[in-house]
Amino acid sequence: MPVVLAINPNTTTSITDLVAGHLRRCVPADITIVPATGRFGARYISAEASYAVAGHAALECYAEHAQGTDAVLLACFGDPGLFAMREACDVPVVGLAEASMREAAAGGRRFAIVTGGRRWAPMLERLAASLGFADALAAIRTVALTGVQIAADPDAAIDTLADECRRARTDNAADAVILGGAGLAGLAARVMQRIDAPVIDSVEAGARAAVQLARGAVPAYSRIAPGAVTPSVGLSERLAPWLRD
Repeated sequence: MPVVLAINPNTTTSITDLVAGHLRRCVPADITIVPATGRFGARYISAEASYAVAGHAALECYAEHAQGTDAVLLACFGDPGLFAMREACDVPVVGLAEASMREAAAGGRRFAIVTGGRRWAPMLERLAASLGFADALAAIRTVALTGVQIAADPDAAIDTLADECRRARTDNAADAVILGGAGLAGLAARVMQRIDAPVIDSVEAGARAAVQLARGAVPAYSRIAPGAVTPSVGLSERLAPWLRD
């Protein structure tokens, strides 16, 4: 039975539980979802510093839970540590943002991203460019609420999210809109009832991509075979062996 390790690299276990529940509803019955939460770092990721720490936490999660894993899903929109994970991990890795962008850009579409947290826009612009989606990105529209706040009271946030998705369609001419964020899992269907455009749920997109990888699909990236262990100082005994030249 293929196993997907779903890593939440922030430290809010309620978000891990939310994502894991939604993933299990999305994936076929033969797929096992193993959730893991960052052992250290911010409660939610909203800025460059917490993003950098989350990348370390994601690597640590993999080092602890690697055995028996067939694919890794970085269950945080923004995919902290994605490229480091791909270098270090022995199994394929995909993130919510990457999976969503790939779906949204299919067929030459231009897409917008709506997500929580004001500082995310430049971070997501950089990620989109790194993944080759800069030309397909029409806009990034952020709301003041964080993903954790939205998850705590989605009914109070749905109008705000729908308004931003509608503006992405009318003001930015987006062909599709990504509703990005682990804490926003399950809200895309409600938003799509209010706007005239496809709305992609980042968690559902991540689930689809991770299932394909767990079943043996070829990743959309190449990987150089790792060499000797890189000398390090101060890392956990679990993580240190995964740092290789």
